Amino acid sequence: MNGKRLYKSATNRQISGVCGGLAEYFEVDTTLVRLAFVLLALLGGPGIILYIALAIAMPERPREEYKNKRDFA
Repeated sequence: MNGKRLYKSATNRQISGVCGGLAEYFEVDTTLVRLAFVLLALLGGPGIILYIALAIAMPERPREEYKNKRDFA
């Protein structure tokens, strides 16, 4: 296992950091993740429900990792 964990972003957030955290984990642009959630919501998909579920389920990144990580986006 590579030690990569999924956390909400504390630096790249608009509402709760879900999209920023997903973008950091998958190493893609945050705008693409946000656009995917909006499209899912507008096209009758589970966008809003999925976002709320992830906002509740995803943990915040521990403070110790921010001290060690210098280039968070």
